[in-house]
Amino acid sequence: MPTETDPRFLRSREAILHAARELLLEKGPAAVTHVQVAERAAVGRATVYRHWPRAEVLLGEAMATVPMPFLAEPTVPTRDWLRRELTAIARQLDLDDVRAVSTTLAGTALWDENMDARRAQFAGILRGRLAAALDDAQARGEITLAIPSENAAAMAIGPMYYRSTIERTPIDAVLIEATIAALGTWSA
Repeated sequence: MPTETDPRFLRSREAILHAARELLLEKGPAAVTHVQVAERAAVGRATVYRHWPRAEVLLGEAMATVPMPFLAEPTVPTRDWLRRELTAIARQLDLDDVRAVSTTLAGTALWDENMDARRAQFAGILRGRLAAALDDAQARGEITLAIPSENAAAMAIGPMYYRSTIERTPIDAVLIEATIAALGTWSA
């Protein structure tokens, strides 16, 4: 049985992760299954299970290596951009696979240092991007923030994560608009 230092083990692991990333980018989270990844990586399904016994953990690792598009390129007016971005995040959180990955990442991060590092990286990216966009919007006079900008990601994404994972109901435009309004006073 190959060990984690065996070149064959490392090659198959990288081929599987590469296949999972490709499927994620091409077809979305639902495509990252043991069967489809094994087929794409040209390895046996048992090999995929050996490396990642649970598909959501494989999906989480694949997601951690793919550039995150959310809140990446703010446009003006900021309120419209933020509505589009939060709607895109909401649509992703409506997907069972993404919901599974996000809850798995949060839960596993309590005990696994590598997953906690991924969680912290993910959170830091979202926090930094949204804070910068809101600081710029405030400097332009588009908004007077009600909270410090570094808390905006928690205020904006938190309710959607709650709705998705705790309530397990779709995130609607009413929640998104209320979230945006709660960030501060927007100019007309």
